[in-house]
This record gives sequence, structure tokens and C-alpha cells, in this order.
Amino acid sequence: MAETTAPGAPDPSEMVKQPERPKLLQVLGPGLITGASDDDPSGIATYSQAGAQFGFNMAWVMLFSWPLMCAIQEISARIGRVSGRGIAGNLKQHYPRPVLAVMVGMLLVANTINLGADLGAMGAGLRLVIGGPELLYVGLFGLVSILLEVFVRYSRYVSVLKWLTLALFAYVGVAFVVHIPWGSVAYRLVAPHIDWTPAYLTTLVAILGTTISPYLFFWQAEEEVEEVKERDGAIPLARAPQQARSELKRIRLDTYLGMGLSNLVALFIILTTAATLHAHGVTNIQTSAQAAEALRPIAGQMTFLLFALGIVGTGLLAVPVLAGSAAYAVGEAFGWHVGLARKPHRAKAFYGMIAGATVVGAALNFTSIDPIKALFWSAVINGVVAVPVMGMMMLIAGRKEVMGRFTLSRPLKFVGWAATAVMAAAAIGMFATMGKGG
Repeated sequence: MAETTAPGAPDPSEMVKQPERPKLLQVLGPGLITGASDDDPSGIATYSQAGAQFGFNMAWVMLFSWPLMCAIQEISARIGRVSGRGIAGNLKQHYPRPVLAVMVGMLLVANTINLGADLGAMGAGLRLVIGGPELLYVGLFGLVSILLEVFVRYSRYVSVLKWLTLALFAYVGVAFVVHIPWGSVAYRLVAPHIDWTPAYLTTLVAILGTTISPYLFFWQAEEEVEEVKERDGAIPLARAPQQARSELKRIRLDTYLGMGLSNLVALFIILTTAATLHAHGVTNIQTSAQAAEALRPIAGQMTFLLFALGIVGTGLLAVPVLAGSAAYAVGEAFGWHVGLARKPHRAKAFYGMIAGATVVGAALNFTSIDPIKALFWSAVINGVVAVPVMGMMMLIAGRKEVMGRFTLSRPLKFVGWAATAVMAAAAIGMFATMGKGG
């Protein structure tokens, strides 16, 4: 018997119908936020160090890594949208428990260290601008992030995160305030001078680690799962293949633009610090706050302010992504109710994990751990952890019992495995040259 609707009531088919050509802001979502959160204070510190220490000779990495980053992030998004589960959820269902425990454990450690480094950098950045107690700012930033992530409605929170991506343009502005020899930049982008030294290779792994980071994989997959839950008519593609054409196109556009923005901003940070700090002999930059402070006498007060405030803005975007991705992974591993769209009382353990990871990260700044080393090595740790996580993602995305008819195409599979191999080679190269001297 056919269903009928009351007179004047909206047709259910119209309620779930999506426009054939949605507006750009409707398309941009998980990919944009994921890409923008990649330029967190830890990343800013890494890019600043690369520019200050090696000049324009590290700029090529951002062009080289973009297609690799796009591929692996698209794969993570596809896993979530097709299966209706995040990466940890698929690991739990299809692989032995020790594999799940190792993957989630490594992510949790890396994210907690990264959280601490980012919160510390945010506190240092705000202290540079307005003065005051740095550790108090660390605690306040952590508290604000927890409250927003736990108590603000998901759809509104995502909108806030989208607007926070505008903070990245501070670094584009900085690049046009200082003088950059674009001819030299163009040459070094295609003909870089590579030093086969421990310092260069460690920085290379740090750049790749902060560009292709495990928390980004888990976050984007889970945000696609959230999109399925929140959007009327959205169903995992394994069960609704008729939605695949528009959804996979949306994922690709969202991901490529988000990762393009991320790498463009990272490139501008490297160019800015190379053209200013490196050019003036300032080569030992270890934190984003140090980079901002060093820019003041060389490039002026406006450049300093843009750089310092950008640290705070990008941190506000990245901290909830770091905490959220850890909570998603742990929650799926233990079978908790997970999701930022859920009310706090419906997902107490999930939100407790978000709060706990943020608190522990903030607390690291109150210990004797060197925040300078934590900031840089958090990127290196991410680079090493990414390798096994990427390998497992590629295996998941190739399984028909997970992806159905949407297993990876040959080109995407090739680039995904190439990205995994590049990360593995960089990590092996770093370890092989450690202890041999610079």
C-alpha cells in the first residue's frame, strides 16, 4: 500500500533531495576542516624551522606531498562514507584485536603529545601579543576547546570550525608583506638542494609527519560518518550505491581544496621564514612563538602580529580535531556511543575522552618536559606512526566486505601505496642517519 502524506505536508522525497549542483560552502566540510587543522601550531613550528634552517630548499616538499596527501585523505573519507564506520570501527570488525590496540594506542600517544605542544604554542603566542601568564592561557584554551566541543551543537560547531579556517590566511598575508624573491622560489621548487644529513632528513620527516598525520585520517573518516548521521536521506554508500556519484564527487572536491589550502599556507610559512629569518642568519627556530618573535625586528610589527595571532587561530581549530579524533578511535575500539552530534549524556565516555585527552595534553606544559622538543618531535612521531596506519587503511579500502563495489580504483590505490612508501622511506632514512653527525 502506498504511503500518503497529509495535505500541505512536505513531500518526504523533497525533504531529502539534494541540489544537483550544491553551493561551494555546502560541499566544503570535512575535507576543508581537516586540511586547515593540519596547519596547527606544531606544523607552523615545523615549517618555520624548515624555512629558517634550509631557506627555500624545503619548499618543494609541499608541492610533492600535495597529491599524496589528497589521495590518502580521500581514501580515509571514502572508508567512512562507504562503510558508515570510522577507521577504528573497521579495524575492530575485520582485523585481530592486537592490530586495533596498536593502531589506536599509537594514535592516542601521538595526539596527546601534539595536543600539549599545540596548547603550549597557543599560550606562548598570546603571551607575545598581550603579555601575561603563559600557563594560564594554556589552561584557558584547553577549557574553551572542551566546552565548545562538548556543549555546542554539532552543525553549529562545524560552522565555527569552517570560519576558523580563515585564520590560515594570516600566513598568506605575511608572505606578501615581506619581500620574497619569487624567481629563486620558482627555481628551488623544481631544483631543490637536498642535504643527505640527519638534520635535513629529520626535518623532512617532520614536515611529512605534520602534513600527512594519522589524526587527520581518523578525523575525516569519522566526519563523513557524522555527515551520514546528520543529513536527511544520507545512507552509507555500501547500502545506497545510488548516492555514490554525487557523494564521491563531493568528497574529492572537498578533500582536494582542503588539502590544497593546507599545503599552500604551509608553503607560504616556509617562504616567509626563508626570506626573512634564513636570509638574516637566524636559523635556529624551534617553536612557532620563536618564529613570530624573531620576525618582529626583521619584518616589522604587523608581520609579527599576523604570525602570532595565526598561531592562536589555527590552534583553536586543531585542538578539537586532535582530541576528537582520539576520542573517536578509542570510542569505536571499545564500542562506545561516539559522535559530536550526540548529546553529552548519550555519549559520556566519548566526551570524557575528549576532555581527558585535552587535559592531559595541557598538563604536559606544567611538567619538566621541554615544550620546544615536544613541539618538533610531535611532528616526527606523527610521521613514524602514519606509516602503519596508512598501510592498514589501504588494506581496509581494498576489502570488498568493507567497501562493497567501491574498493579503490587503480590510480587511487597506486598513489595511496606510493604515499605510504614515501612516508616509510623518509622514516627509515631519518633513523639510518641518526648518530652519524650533521
